[in-house]
Amino acid sequence: MGFKCGIVGLPNVGKSTLFNALTSTVMAESANYPFCTIEPNVGKIAVPDERLCELAKIAESKSIIPTQLEFVDIAGIVKGASSGEGLGNKFLANIRETDAILHVVRCFDNDDIAHVSGAVNPMSDIETIETELLLADLESIENRIPSLEKKVKVGDKQSKEILEVLFDVYEILKCGVPAIKVKVGEDKRHILRQLQLITTKPMLYVCNVPEHDVVLGNDYTKKVAERVSGSPVVVISAAIEAEISLLNSEAEKLEFLNDLGLSLSGLKQVVKHGYDILELITYFTIGPKEARAWTIPKGMKAVEAAGVIHTDFTRGFICAETISWKDYIDCDGEQKAKQAGKLRLEGKDYIVQDGDVMHFRFNV
Repeated sequence: MGFKCGIVGLPNVGKSTLFNALTSTVMAESANYPFCTIEPNVGKIAVPDERLCELAKIAESKSIIPTQLEFVDIAGIVKGASSGEGLGNKFLANIRETDAILHVVRCFDNDDIAHVSGAVNPMSDIETIETELLLADLESIENRIPSLEKKVKVGDKQSKEILEVLFDVYEILKCGVPAIKVKVGEDKRHILRQLQLITTKPMLYVCNVPEHDVVLGNDYTKKVAERVSGSPVVVISAAIEAEISLLNSEAEKLEFLNDLGLSLSGLKQVVKHGYDILELITYFTIGPKEARAWTIPKGMKAVEAAGVIHTDFTRGFICAETISWKDYIDCDGEQKAKQAGKLRLEGKDYIVQDGDVMHFRFNV
């Protein structure tokens, strides 16, 4: 389990170029005209985590299995997409099942690359995309209300609960506020998640800039940061990411980044912020057969984390042998960590910490 990220933006902002670079593929055609991407493109990548490689080296693991991140790139959205303009809103359905949205914003001038509205204006571009996503959610709710009302009339309690949440969300959306701002009780949050509304998803803004602006950004990126204050913003050059994707080794990539004055690639920045906004962490299972990373929600208990591997682990949970990743590395493996008193036996209610190396004891 990793997370699934939908990529949105106007045509010709660099979405497909970025998608190709992040996934190291050429699945999404890149061209200088709107709607060159006419089918959603899906790419899965291994989430880079240096800790996993170090742990695997110490344990002499035969295989390394990182957690995965899935990108869904859809056709460029234009004003009126929610009502059928451009390629219409059929592509918006492809991002309803994603966990987060990566909104690519054009922050570069280039006369050779046409802008769909004729001029580069990140503020207007952001407003266009956010409005279309909001209108798509309004339409989705309006389509659901009639059938739910019929069920409520015949005494369906579940439909009544869903309808109450829908009306709350509907009023918020009509005011131009995304559904993620809706406040519902903890007992109804599962209903909000099941609705799969696009604007309930956290958004990460990616400013696509020229190569010479990738370190400090530019006037466009500063305006974006002000406009979306409170949401994470990443400054990336899709052209640079494309070059990085062609390099074979991590050493080459690091040297290339250092020469540019960068410490992290765009992919690693997206992963870091994605985990932050979705409140996710990683734990590891390490052994001679395999070293594996598992992504779970922050705050998950040990018994629940065990179930991510297999339901039998939850059913027959006894305890979790736990070592922090740093202690595992500092002690050069499980045995020495145990001798140093760094291995702990944790029970069902233990809250898993990011980087825990865990071995679950169970009996079924």
